[in-house]
Amino acid sequence: MKTRWQRGNRARLLENGEEFFPAVFDAIRAAGSEVLLETFIVFEDKVGMELQAALLDAAKRGVRVDAMVDGFGSSDLTPEYIGTLAAAGVRLRIYDPQSRLLGMRLNLLRRMHRKLVVVDGRRAFVGGINYSADHLADFGPEAKADFAVELEGPIVAEIHRFAAAARDRGVPAAALPAPADAEPPDAAGTVEALFVTRDNDTHTNDIERHYRAAIRAARTQVLIANAYFFPGYLLLRELTRAARRGVDVRLILQGEPDMPIVKTAAMLLYEHLQRHGVKIHEYCKRPLHGKVALVDDAWSTVGSSNLDPLSLSLNLEANVILRDAEFAGDLRSRLQRMMEQHCTEVAPLPPPKWRLWQRLRTTVVFHFLRRFPSWARRLPMYAQKPEMPAAARRFKGMSPVAESSPELPGEANNRQAACRAEPRHAR
Repeated sequence: MKTRWQRGNRARLLENGEEFFPAVFDAIRAAGSEVLLETFIVFEDKVGMELQAALLDAAKRGVRVDAMVDGFGSSDLTPEYIGTLAAAGVRLRIYDPQSRLLGMRLNLLRRMHRKLVVVDGRRAFVGGINYSADHLADFGPEAKADFAVELEGPIVAEIHRFAAAARDRGVPAAALPAPADAEPPDAAGTVEALFVTRDNDTHTNDIERHYRAAIRAARTQVLIANAYFFPGYLLLRELTRAARRGVDVRLILQGEPDMPIVKTAAMLLYEHLQRHGVKIHEYCKRPLHGKVALVDDAWSTVGSSNLDPLSLSLNLEANVILRDAEFAGDLRSRLQRMMEQHCTEVAPLPPPKWRLWQRLRTTVVFHFLRRFPSWARRLPMYAQKPEMPAAARRFKGMSPVAESSPELPGEANNRQAACRAEPRHAR
């Protein structure tokens, strides 16, 4: 588990697309040497087109632009969209499982779910917001509520090294040359920050372990807002233990889920959590997509990781953990507003008549869902040989988008990229 805290950072909380997109696009337009971007979803709607325009503008100014998107989440990208970026010099990689068996995709559940942007090695964005119009309020009732954080200071150098290593096909971070103009960024504020990732090699549970450690140390408050909530037994145990020792433990979960099964799975845990004093609030204004938490007065986290089996056991994820009372206070006030204005607290259910049967059923379903990712890992791994996707071959001069991209610096398992057509994904 990573424990290297970086001092001297500035952090700004960004809520929803209204705050996030202008900040990111302005940073890209102001880039002088390099843009590194990773995301799960890009759609060719007004947000995706604005992202394309910002990347094109940067590339035409001579800025090195590297982007990686997930082949499942961004499967709707057209050859025209990809080709326009390639023609301008944008290096686009599409992360996707290879190997099909009888025409069926294997390892469908392993996804590149990180959302990162690093500009000039000095400014970074980490969060859960994809590049799609459904993160804007004017999208309508299905618009998603989410958060990200803008960072400046020494922590950006660590995020940059990670993203550059992913770009450079598994070169260990220690072997990478320093960014062109970059000594480590100067101190920009007073925030302590820790960049934490999850992969399928050496950092399989770092994010979850930091959650558990923070909850274990909680003295007054634990507040978690998470879209897809179905954590493992150890994290559930820390939540209930905290509640039993008098900590105010509250969960903000989806009341209007984008996928009904999400709420169904979470509700299996309600009775157990409430019985031990955990308070549950369902966000009912629109679908919740956030992945944030705070503990006591200063500890908080923002990132891409849900608290469910896919994020905790299969997906490639990235969170930033912050220790700062002012930032935590800002996050607390926003979550408090959500609870007061747009949430319904779930009343504890009366004990069921067939309590033993319910507990047995819940236990069976819980362990099945928790162990499913480990079973999925036994499917054949990704192919190692790069392959140019057919859509990209139509465009001369396009960089190979099928270069393998590592999850972490030095990780042994490189993945293949290829462009495949699949339905939209909502995570």
